[in-house]
Amino acid sequence: MAVSEYRFPGTFGNMFDEIVLTYPENEAIVSGGQRINYREYKEKVDNLAQGLLSLGVKRSDKVSILMANYPEWLYSIFAIAKIGAVIVPINTRYKTAELQYILRHSETITLIMMDEFLNIDYLKMLAEICPPVSQCPPGKIESAGLPDLKNVIILGKRKLPGTFLFQEIMAKGEGKKFQGELEKIQSSLDANDVVNIVYTSGTTGDPKGAMLTHRGIMNNAYNCGEIQKLTRKDRLLIYVPLFTAFGCVNMAMAAITHGATSVLTPSFEAKTSLEIIQKERVTCIYNVPTMLTMLLEIPSLSNYDLEYLRTGLIGGAPLAENLLLETVHKLGIKELTVGYGLTETCAISTQTRVGDSIELMAKTVGRPMPGVEMKCVDPATGKELGFGQQGEICIRGFNIMKGYYKNPGETAKTIDRDGWLFSGDLGTVEKNGYVTITGRKKDMIISGGFNVYPAEVEDYLFRHPKVKQVQVVGVPDHKMGEVALAFVAVKEGMSCTEKEIITFCQGKIAGYKIPKYVRFISEFPLTSSGKIQKFKLKEMVEKEGGAISKI
Repeated sequence: MAVSEYRFPGTFGNMFDEIVLTYPENEAIVSGGQRINYREYKEKVDNLAQGLLSLGVKRSDKVSILMANYPEWLYSIFAIAKIGAVIVPINTRYKTAELQYILRHSETITLIMMDEFLNIDYLKMLAEICPPVSQCPPGKIESAGLPDLKNVIILGKRKLPGTFLFQEIMAKGEGKKFQGELEKIQSSLDANDVVNIVYTSGTTGDPKGAMLTHRGIMNNAYNCGEIQKLTRKDRLLIYVPLFTAFGCVNMAMAAITHGATSVLTPSFEAKTSLEIIQKERVTCIYNVPTMLTMLLEIPSLSNYDLEYLRTGLIGGAPLAENLLLETVHKLGIKELTVGYGLTETCAISTQTRVGDSIELMAKTVGRPMPGVEMKCVDPATGKELGFGQQGEICIRGFNIMKGYYKNPGETAKTIDRDGWLFSGDLGTVEKNGYVTITGRKKDMIISGGFNVYPAEVEDYLFRHPKVKQVQVVGVPDHKMGEVALAFVAVKEGMSCTEKEIITFCQGKIAGYKIPKYVRFISEFPLTSSGKIQKFKLKEMVEKEGGAISKI
């Protein structure tokens, strides 16, 4: 894709301002009782941007967002981008250890966060990992555990002494005091600047921060929307979490680049989602298979008026043909598409096209997006393979990350000198360009659309005082697609229960990572060199089939 072919050759701020000028009175955001048009949207974004400048937030500073799907999430990403800072989304399911790691590794200067959500007290979590915030003045945090953190901005009614309220920062940005500075910074930014660092867990157990650019995110999202034929008249229901690349990089940005309406709901609940689709005349939904299954299982589904629902995108896990058929027939989505991608590729890299058959969508993940190339290579030799030959999927294009933040070693392993990113997924590329995913080179588990890396869970379980050895594998689950099963060898002379292992994880690692099943084993299958043969553990589970729930 030549530079002239980019629909948006500039930055987030330039794109956003262009859309506002084109569709000023179009409804941009619907959330609960709030209805915000694009003109009002820009006013809130600019006030927040100027408010952040008043705190001393500078170009390239990292600003983390720990928030559910609220309008303030969308205000924040554009405000951060306009001042040249870098967005760091944080998973709302993370617990204290995970939150501290991201904030420290990313060198976060400013954190924008909720006070609480779904009975999770984020202020309590913050006070635990950053004790000075409970007694210092706002903006004056000095924490040994989080040496870079200076500002915390709270969305909610409660705060700690060392924090600001979100509305305070918005008020600081009103007027024209920082307007000139904002305009100067925005005009100096480059489309190839890093604007977003999205952390994705690595097989070593440590999350890795994929550095994504203005150009990569905007144009990938725009192309995704173009394939779905989005226009300013479309209304997208966003219940996929905005902290994910799929939710923000693809869905929210696809809406904004087309001047469409984003209908936000803080969390996914199937019945509530159907009510919103009906009430707001939603035309487009994005799903992972887990969410889709929950929608289709609502007993009163046929009672809802879904006549405006015409398109959608499904990604995050393999799809069964019967699920696709139900989606088309029960939800009435005639222009459904299926996609595949990685955080490192600005999410979606391939997508089926409107009009593709159900059979094609079930067997493939579509063909590459405009400006994206794909090939398969032999995992052992790196040699490029022919059409239809299974190998490791490699991706190249404008959407590829710049690398992993502060991790040149992993970057070099993932992206070669010619710009090809090695996905770790196995599949084939057919002569017509369509891609089929056949397996995973690494043992990643996709649970409810979230990536779970066994090594990360194993690393945590090794901390249990009774655990001698542990291996985690994925097993099928009707609703979640896959869930984790932990094979545990207990230290000599000790006994342990399934409940002990699961309880040990609760509140310390995200819920979707916690093993649903635990099986105790005395010996692990080993190679001649002493390495555990994980594939044999999976074979044991497969042989037992329906007995999984009993093991």
